[in-house]
Amino acid sequence: MAVAAAFAGVSALAATPAAARKDDFARKLRTFNAIVKELQANYVDTLDANDIMDKTIGALLYQIDPYTEYYPAGDQDELLSISQGQYAGIGSTIVKRGAEVLVSEPQWESPARRTGLRPGDVIIAVDGDTVRSSMQIGDVSRRLRGQAGTNVHVDVRRPYVQDSILSFDITRADIKVNPLPYYGIDKDGTGFIRLTTFNESSARRVKEAVADMLRNPALKGIVLDLRGNGGGLLESAVQIVGNFVPKGTEVVRTRGRDRRSEKVYKTTRQPLDANIPLVVLTDDGTASASEIVAGSLQDLDRAVVVGQRSFGKGLVQTTRPLPFDDIMKLTTGRYYIPSGRLIQALDYSHRNPDGTPARTPDSLTTEFKTRAGRSVRDGGGITPDVTVETKEMNRLIYNIIADMWAFDYANRYYAAHPDAVPVGDFEITDSIFDDFKAFIDPARFKYDRQCESALDYLRTAAKNEGYMTDSVAAQFDVLSAMLKHDLDHDLNINREDITDILRDEIAGRYYSDGDRVLLTLPGDSAYIRAAAIIADPAEYKRLLSPAK
Repeated sequence: MAVAAAFAGVSALAATPAAARKDDFARKLRTFNAIVKELQANYVDTLDANDIMDKTIGALLYQIDPYTEYYPAGDQDELLSISQGQYAGIGSTIVKRGAEVLVSEPQWESPARRTGLRPGDVIIAVDGDTVRSSMQIGDVSRRLRGQAGTNVHVDVRRPYVQDSILSFDITRADIKVNPLPYYGIDKDGTGFIRLTTFNESSARRVKEAVADMLRNPALKGIVLDLRGNGGGLLESAVQIVGNFVPKGTEVVRTRGRDRRSEKVYKTTRQPLDANIPLVVLTDDGTASASEIVAGSLQDLDRAVVVGQRSFGKGLVQTTRPLPFDDIMKLTTGRYYIPSGRLIQALDYSHRNPDGTPARTPDSLTTEFKTRAGRSVRDGGGITPDVTVETKEMNRLIYNIIADMWAFDYANRYYAAHPDAVPVGDFEITDSIFDDFKAFIDPARFKYDRQCESALDYLRTAAKNEGYMTDSVAAQFDVLSAMLKHDLDHDLNINREDITDILRDEIAGRYYSDGDRVLLTLPGDSAYIRAAAIIADPAEYKRLLSPAK
C-alpha cells in the first residue's frame, strides 16, 4: 500500500507540469496584488494609482512583444485612427522640442490649416490652460481632440513674425486619414499609386485609382509605392491584391497557437486587370499588411518587387474587450504568404542573452518557390527582386533633420514668402541653398565628424599600444590639419540630400500631400528603376521567370 501510494505520488507530480505552472502564476498574481495594496496603504507619498497601473500593464505587455498593447477607455483615439482611418479633432500633428509643444504639420484641408495654424507654431495654451513644460505630447493631444462640432481655443507663439502671439478658435471635425495622397500617369505611361496605410478606405481608394488609370489608353504599367507603409487592416491588403489576381486566389493565411484556428484569406472578386505590368516599391518601413501585398504578389509572380528588404512584421493582432470599456490589442497568430513562407523576422519567444529577440541568420533561412518556380526565402521581410540602394544617412544629415534645422528654416522661408509659386515651377535654387547654409549657426550645430572621431580613436589606440613616438605624433598632427572640419564644405558635398530635405519641408508649407509626392518623383531612384522595368517588357518578363 505504501509502495502504491509512492508511485501514485510520482505519477501525479509527473503528470501535472501545467498545473504547477498555473499554481506558480496564481502565487505571483497574489504577490503582485499584495504589493499594490502595501503601496496604496503605507507608501510615504500619495501615489497616482491609475498612472502606475497603466505603466505597469504597458511594461508587462512590451515584454511579450511590442505589438500587444493596452488601451484605456479614454485613450483609444490612436487605435480607432489606425483601423477606421478617422478621428475627431483639429487635424494636426504636434511634436515636443525641449519644454515646448510645436505644431508639426496641419493636415491638408483640416480645421487647423483652414483656421490658420502653421508648422512651427508653439502652443502656449489650450482653452485657457497653459501648456506647461512638464506636459507630455499625449496630454496636449487629448486637449486638442474632442467631439466633432465642438470648439477649442488655441493660443500660439509664431516664430519669424512681428505679432508673434496669435489666438485661434477652431471647430473640431471628423478627420479622415487619407491613405492615398497621390496617383497619376507620367508622360511615359507609367501609373503611380502612393499608399501610406491600410485603413477602412484604402481598398476602395486603390480600386478607384486603378480603375481610373486603366481607362487611359496610354497606361503601360502601374507602380504601387508601399515604402514607409506600416500596414493596418488585413482585409484591405487582401482586397488590394484582388485588383490584380484571379478571383479565389489565396493571398495569406494566419496560424495561431492552435493549428485548428488557421484562417485562409482569398480574393473574392474578379480582378480589374490580371495582366498589366505591376511593380511594388518596398523599404525597411514596409511592414505588416504592406508585406502581405508585396509578398503575395511576389509569390504569385504577379509583380516585380523593387527597393529594399521590408521590415518583417508578420504577427497578427486582434482586439479584445476588457472590463470598464478598456481594450487590449493581442498578438494571436502569424502571417504566411502563398509560397508558405513566414513574414515575421524577429522571434519574441526566444531571446538573445542581452534580451533582444532572436533573428534567423540569412545563412539558415529556408528556400521556398513562387508559383512559377522562382526561389524566394523566409527569415523575415520581403527581399526585393531588384534592390535599389539608398545612400546611408550620415551624422550631418541626421542632425539637420533631428535638430529641426530644415523645419525651422522652412518656417522662416514661408514667413518671408507667403505666396506659393505654381507647383511645377517650385525648386530649391542656389540662393535658397546658400540662404539655408547661412541660417545654420556653426556654434549650435553639433554633429560627430567621422574623420575627427576616427583620428581621435586611432591616437588613443597608438598611445595604449606604445606606438606614440614623437615622429608618429607629428604625423598625426599633419593628418589632423588635413582633415580639419569645415562645415561649409560638409554642407556642399551633401547638397543633393539637403536639397531633398528642404524641398519636402518648404513644399509642405504650400502644397497638398499629392503635389509633394509628385515633386519627389523626378529624383526618386527606386521609382525611376521601376518605370524603366515597366518600359522594358522583356526585362519585366525576365524578372518574373525562374533562373535558368
